[in-house]
Amino acid sequence: MDYESRTIFSLVEQGLKGNTSGIALSSKRNGKWTDTTVNDFIERVRSCALGLFELGIRKGDRVALHARNSTEWMICDQAILSIGAINVPIYTTQPADQIKYILENSEARVYIVSDDEMFERVKPLSKSIETLTAIISLYGSGHKKLKSFDSVIALGYKKNEAEPNLFEQLKSKVKPEDLASIIYTSGTTGLPKGVMLTHNNIASNIQASYERVPFDPDKDKNLKILSFLPLSHIFERMLDYMFMSMSYPIYYIESNDELIDDIKTLKPHFFGTVPRLLEKVYVGLKIKTNEGSGVKRIIGLWGLSIAESYEPEKEPSWLNTIKFKLADRLVFSKIREALGGNLIGMISGGAALSGKMMRFYNGIGLYCSQGYGLTETSPVISVPAPGDLRAGSVGKPLRNVKVKIADDNEILIKGPNVTKGYYKMPEETINVFTDDGWFMTGDIGKLDDGHLYITDRKKDLFKLSTGKYVAPQYIENKLGNSIIIEQAAVIGSYHPYCVALIVPAFDSIAGKVSVKITKDELSKNKEVRRLLQDEIDKVNSSLPDWEQVRKFMIIDKSFTIESGELTPTMKMKRQIVYEKYQHQIDEMYEQEKKEA
Repeated sequence: MDYESRTIFSLVEQGLKGNTSGIALSSKRNGKWTDTTVNDFIERVRSCALGLFELGIRKGDRVALHARNSTEWMICDQAILSIGAINVPIYTTQPADQIKYILENSEARVYIVSDDEMFERVKPLSKSIETLTAIISLYGSGHKKLKSFDSVIALGYKKNEAEPNLFEQLKSKVKPEDLASIIYTSGTTGLPKGVMLTHNNIASNIQASYERVPFDPDKDKNLKILSFLPLSHIFERMLDYMFMSMSYPIYYIESNDELIDDIKTLKPHFFGTVPRLLEKVYVGLKIKTNEGSGVKRIIGLWGLSIAESYEPEKEPSWLNTIKFKLADRLVFSKIREALGGNLIGMISGGAALSGKMMRFYNGIGLYCSQGYGLTETSPVISVPAPGDLRAGSVGKPLRNVKVKIADDNEILIKGPNVTKGYYKMPEETINVFTDDGWFMTGDIGKLDDGHLYITDRKKDLFKLSTGKYVAPQYIENKLGNSIIIEQAAVIGSYHPYCVALIVPAFDSIAGKVSVKITKDELSKNKEVRRLLQDEIDKVNSSLPDWEQVRKFMIIDKSFTIESGELTPTMKMKRQIVYEKYQHQIDEMYEQEKKEA
């Protein structure tokens, strides 16, 4: 299959023409859903684009978009791209010093924020950004320093009345090879790097991904797509572009705390997610089932165990077929109904999805696959095709993406989706490409019969003082499969053995101890330590001696984006974790010295 060289907005416009639902996007705000029709969306994109043009934005200018997911976010994005400007998205959770750096480094001309409250938080830093000519608030604004989104729309509407052909003229000058976005990846260390992505980088990825979704837009009409991952990240943004180009409406939730309720109310058919959400839903089902009584509890636990045994790559035996049909009738159908009843499935990205989670969700009748990619690859490198799932694999590479494994097992990439490089960082750009032009992902993996498996991050590998190498992410994922472990960080660099910081899954573990405990009491409770030790022992039994976790320390606070241990894409900032918990790490190794 050939892939056309396209602009992003041309793909979206094509999809809008085929949208038979009448709804382009819908957003929940202050508890109320507001639909935006296809015609209204098209008109507002035009008005926003011409409004930005009136504010002095021209082709190649950078516009920073620092806002929560919403219809307005996508209107601004399409407006920016339509006039050849460059969208510089900023995470709402980004630290102030990084926001300042991004605005300065990108030389942003216009800065768009969600509301006046967000502006107040960043107001001191915005004063020093010399390139800024306007700041726009999407909701409001009563602030004299801000322009309201509505005023920009009005400005553009007036411009269109005066020059009705201008918008089409501006669009016609945008080429597929033009820059569409500079996305600053915070990474796990150092300053953010601005990844430069062209229209065709992303458009080629969208087109190549069509064949990897578990439905056919020509047959499956009016599906609802739920969106809750940040649009600042290329994974959700590319998914939304793709689904819009497939003529499906997107629904943006207001708060992740209301996600399950929104799923029940909206009854969506598909969404992008991260492994942590799938793990939390799974743990919640386990807890709820365990709290049942009598026959209901026995049947529920049996059903969940049947789902966990599902093997997507194998034809089930006649006996297993009967078991799954019975489990579906008694257990799985009720779970699907609790998730709205229309859900076809989901795709997971951002971090590794365990084979256990993939088996479970596919086992209960919800299509669940995981994609693999990076911001630098727009983002998808590989994702399973329907009917070609393998637990633990991220599928086969997209048809227009080449993958090879280097001598040190690093995954190397070539394709139209690969970044032009890092903005204003020529040396960094040179360093991520081999001499013959392959992009170095920094991930360690293997290919098995064309299926790609990710085993760890190259930078995360550490060497024990014994000379043995350890891949911590693999061990952490195995520990995270436990219903009572929320997070784990495995440590051991330049030490003779591995230790771990463990964040227990409080709700799950609290139900297993004989007395009531608070989160503050977790680390002191002997029953909690015994239960966690049992789980660690199970994982250790499957690992070679040098990878086994010898000691662990209980941490009563989760690793989060806000507290600094996780990147916006939920990857662990290991150096931050090590520094923050250096005392506990030293104590674990000190204990071993005393016992020796």
